[in-house]
Amino acid sequence: MFIELLSSRRSIRKFKEQPVEKEKIDRLVEAALRSPSSRSLNPWEFIVVTDRKLLVKMAGCKPHGASFLKGAPLGIVVLADPDRCDVWVEDCSIASIFIHLAAHSLGLGSCWIQVRKRAYTDDTSAGQYLADLLDIPPGLEVESIVAVGYPDMTLPGHARDSLADHKVHWQTYGAADQ
Repeated sequence: MFIELLSSRRSIRKFKEQPVEKEKIDRLVEAALRSPSSRSLNPWEFIVVTDRKLLVKMAGCKPHGASFLKGAPLGIVVLADPDRCDVWVEDCSIASIFIHLAAHSLGLGSCWIQVRKRAYTDDTSAGQYLADLLDIPPGLEVESIVAVGYPDMTLPGHARDSLADHKVHWQTYGAADQ
């Protein structure tokens, strides 16, 4: 079943106006909290946003690649304390994909919005914009936002023959499957 889930999941950037039920939001949060982290340090934290006006403001966190958030009924901000763990970026990335997969398993669509290392303006980062908007305490860093909602578009999963098999090496780099 897991491979079927992976095979059919796609990034969704257009959502129906239908709100995501509290029970499903709770499942998404549980999935994020169950994500593995290095040495079980769990440096991540999450901000669950359902307020439409706030989502519209969040969609402006960077010039490109976040505007679809204004049409999503749910945004989950994934952030962490870099002082807690040296691999917080990886831990937040794992939590983000757990949210994606859980969303798809619940019949929801989702899309990752990269925040870390992105700019709001020439002198303000996307993370700082969100920190100011969401009252995020100093010292915490935003990795991503996952936009979630009921899909208002249909995309088929990527066909097996479209996958980059040439990037898989066996035993040593450059060696093909035997």
